[in-house]
Amino acid sequence: MSQPQPIDIPQTVEQHPEAGQKPQDVRGKSQGQLVRGRFFGNTGAVISLVVLLFIVLLSVTSIGIGPIPGWWKWDPDTTGPVVDGGEPTLSLLPPSMGDHPFGQDNLGRDLFAMVMQGTQYSLIVMLVVGLITGIVGTVIGGLAGYFRGWVEAVLMRLTDVIIIIPLVIMAALLGRMAISWVRAHGLPSFATVIALGLLIGLAAWPGLARLVRGEFLSLREREFVDAARLAGASSGRIIFKHILPNTVGVITVNITLLMSSAILLETSLSYLGLGIQAPDWSLGRLINENQTAFATRPWLFWWPGVFIVAIALTINFIGDGLRDAFDPRQRKFNPKRARETGAARGAAPAASPQAAQ
Repeated sequence: MSQPQPIDIPQTVEQHPEAGQKPQDVRGKSQGQLVRGRFFGNTGAVISLVVLLFIVLLSVTSIGIGPIPGWWKWDPDTTGPVVDGGEPTLSLLPPSMGDHPFGQDNLGRDLFAMVMQGTQYSLIVMLVVGLITGIVGTVIGGLAGYFRGWVEAVLMRLTDVIIIIPLVIMAALLGRMAISWVRAHGLPSFATVIALGLLIGLAAWPGLARLVRGEFLSLREREFVDAARLAGASSGRIIFKHILPNTVGVITVNITLLMSSAILLETSLSYLGLGIQAPDWSLGRLINENQTAFATRPWLFWWPGVFIVAIALTINFIGDGLRDAFDPRQRKFNPKRARETGAARGAAPAASPQAAQ
C-alpha cells in the first residue's frame, strides 16, 4: 500500500498566463490595506482629495498663517486705488494672475487675499467642528450603547433635548455668545474663529451620538465581546480594543459629512452677521458685505461662492469614498467592471486545455 504523498501548496496563483498577467501573491491583506485600496480606487474621492489639498495649500501659503508670511503681496485689509473698476486680472490665455486676480472691492482691497483668509477660517471652523463632534458624539453614544440602563436613559434624553432644537438657531445663539465672550475678555479676533467652531461642534454632535449608540448596541452582543468578557477583560478594554475599532467606519464617514455641513452653517451664520466679525473675513461675510454690488460687480460673489461650493462638494465626495471603502456593500454597481469580470471568468475554462498541453 503506497503512502500518501505530501501536497505542495504553491505560494502564488497564476491567473490567465496567456494574457500576460503576472503571478499574484495570495497572502491576506490587513483591514487598513483593504480600506486604502478601495478608497484610492474611487476616482471621484481621489480627485476631491487632491482638490481639497490644493485649496488648503493655496489658502495657507498665499497669505500665510499666524506669524508665518505668505508669498502673496497684498493683505486682506490693505486698501489702494481701484484699477479698471476693480475687475479681475486673472487670465488663462496666456496664464497670468496679474495684480488682483479676483478683483477689488470698492475700497481697493484685494479680493484674492480676502477670499484666502475666508477660506482659512472656514477650514479651521470645519476642522474644529469635526474634532469636537467626533469626541463628544462618540463618547456619549458609546457610553449609552455599552452600559445601557440609567446611563443610556440620561444620555439619550439629553441627546433628544438638543436634537429637537434647530441647529441653525442653536448655532446662531452660541455664535453670538462666543463673539460677546471673546470681546469681553479682550482676546484676539482670531479667537472668535476657534470659539465659533467649538460651540457649533457642541451643537452638532447628537446625530453622531445616536449612530454610535446603535453600533455599540449591536456589537456588544457579538460573540467576540462575550469571549472577551469571559477572558476577564475590563469594560474599558472591551470598548477601546474590541468595539470601538469596529465603529471607526461609521464614525469617520459621519464626521466627514458633518464637516461639510459645518462649512455651510458657518457661511450662513457669517452671512447673517452672527459668525465671524470684522476685521476678520469669512466666505459668508464676503458675500454679505458685497451683496449690494451683485448687479454691477458680480465677481465679488463668484469667487467666495466658488470656494464654498468646492469645499462642500469635495468633502461630500471624500465622505462617499470613505463610506464605500469601509463598507464595500455600499459600492455602486459598475456595468463595465461586471462585464470585464464576466469575460475573465469565461476565458478561464478555455485557457485550461492549453495549459494542460
